[in-house]
Amino acid sequence: MFIAKYAITAFIIVAVSEVAKRSDRLGALISSLPFVTILIMVWLQIERQGSEKISQHAFFTFWYVLPTLPMFLVMPWLLTRGVNFWLALVVCVLVTLACFVATVYCCRKFGVELVP
Repeated sequence: MFIAKYAITAFIIVAVSEVAKRSDRLGALISSLPFVTILIMVWLQIERQGSEKISQHAFFTFWYVLPTLPMFLVMPWLLTRGVNFWLALVVCVLVTLACFVATVYCCRKFGVELVP
């Protein structure tokens, strides 16, 4: 089962990157779909982890996705202004970290603990 997980997950990532080479929009559409999360929930179900575990995974995934969204606006903004890809990537990582910290503090005010 462990090897099957790796093979299926790797196949999806490689397939999406190949599609993205040929079509920006189709590659972006496919990569925006929550394949990894769906796969994880399927693996949890197959491994009989229970509905509570799957429910919690989906709940926390929602909150962890939010602080990543600004990166998808910052990256093209930087690249279209001539910023080197690697520098833009570092800036995006820092923006995402800052957004993650802000999300943790905001969620905490509403009783949602994102970090132990």
